[in-house]
Amino acid sequence: MFTGLIEHLGTVSHIDVDSAGATLIISDSAAILDDCHTGDSIAVNGCCLTATEFDKAEKGGWFKVWLANETLERSDLGERVVGDKLNLERAMGTHARFGGHFVQGHVDTTATIVERTPDGDSIRLKFQLPEPTPTRPSLLRYLISKGFVAIDGASLTLTEVNDSDRTFGVMLIQHTQEKITLGKKQLGAKVNIEVDMVSKYLEKSVTAALEGEGAEGGIGIRTMVEKIVEEVLVKKGLAK
Repeated sequence: MFTGLIEHLGTVSHIDVDSAGATLIISDSAAILDDCHTGDSIAVNGCCLTATEFDKAEKGGWFKVWLANETLERSDLGERVVGDKLNLERAMGTHARFGGHFVQGHVDTTATIVERTPDGDSIRLKFQLPEPTPTRPSLLRYLISKGFVAIDGASLTLTEVNDSDRTFGVMLIQHTQEKITLGKKQLGAKVNIEVDMVSKYLEKSVTAALEGEGAEGGIGIRTMVEKIVEEVLVKKGLAK
C-alpha cells in the first residue's frame, strides 16, 4: 500500500526486454534504499514492483525490478528508455503521517496529456482516457471533481471531469512540478492512471445489494422492492 506522495526521482539505467516481460534497473535511488530488503515493494511511476536485487552505493544506489507483460500492457513502463526519470515511493509505513490517499500501485490504464496550460506558477493539465472496451470498461464513473486520482503514482486532486469527451484535469503547483516527473511531460505523453480503489469496492457492494448477489438464499433490494410494489397493486385490485 502506498500514499501517492512521491519520495524520490530515480533514473532508468538498464532495460532488458524479451517475450516474457522486461527487467529494469533504476539508479540514483540511494535515498529510498536505506531500509530496503530483497522482496520489498516499491512504486515505480505508480506500479507496485518487487525489488529483486539492489545495491545502496553503486551508481548512486540502484535496484532491479521485473515487469510482467500485464504490467507492460497496463502502464507506460514499456515505453521508458535509459536516462528517463521515474517517480519512486516505498510502501507506506505505519509510523508515518498519511498525507495522500490509499494507492495500491495497481495501474488501471494509461491516459494521454491533451492540454497543458500555465496558470501563474502552476500548470493545468488535461488528460484523455482511451475508448472503453468490453475487457476494460470506462473509468470515468470513479472520477469526480475534487476527488483524487493517482497519476504516475502521484496523488493528485481532480479539478475537472468531462464524461462526454473522456477527459479530466489536475493542477500542479510549483513545488509539485519540481518533485514529480509529470511537470516535465509534454502534450501527447502517456501517464499511468490508478483510480480510487474504495469507489470500486463501494460500487461492487451496492450492485450486489441491489441484485442480491453473494447472499445465500437472499434477495436483492431491487427484487424486494418489486415484490412490495406487486403486493400493494394486488391489494388495490390493480394487479392479479
